[in-house]
Amino acid sequence: MKHGTGGTLVVLALLWAAMPAPAHHSVQAEFDLDKPFTITGVITKVEWINPHSYLYLEVKDDGGKVKRWSFEMAGPGALRRAGLSRADRGGMKAGDTVTVHGVLAKDGTDFGLIKDVKLADGRVFTIWTGDPNGQ
Repeated sequence: MKHGTGGTLVVLALLWAAMPAPAHHSVQAEFDLDKPFTITGVITKVEWINPHSYLYLEVKDDGGKVKRWSFEMAGPGALRRAGLSRADRGGMKAGDTVTVHGVLAKDGTDFGLIKDVKLADGRVFTIWTGDPNGQ
C-alpha cells in the first residue's frame, strides 16, 4: 500500500497546527502601570535578544548595599529604532552608569519594564511609550 506525499504533508500540517503558539504577554499582565520608578545604577550586562532585550544593573540602596536589578526592554529592532546600539557599536555596555525610568513588576521583585534610559552623557532614549495595550 502506497502513501502519497500529499497525505504525509496533510498529517504534518495538522500536527503543526495543533502545537501551541507562543503567546506574547501584555505589559499589564506582568507590570504595574501604577508603580513608576527611577533608578540609577551600573550596567552589568545587556542582552540584545528577541522578543525582549534585557538590561541588568547593580544599584546601591540608601545603606550602600548593592542590589541587582533586571529590566525588560523592547527587542533589538525597536532598540535600534530608538537610537540605541550594541556595545561594539558605541552603545550601552557593562560598566556604564545609566538612569532608567519605567514601571515595576507586579510580583514585587527587583524587576521592571524600561520606558526610557538616560546615559551618563545626558542622552535619553525612549524605549516604551506606555501604550495601554502593551505595545
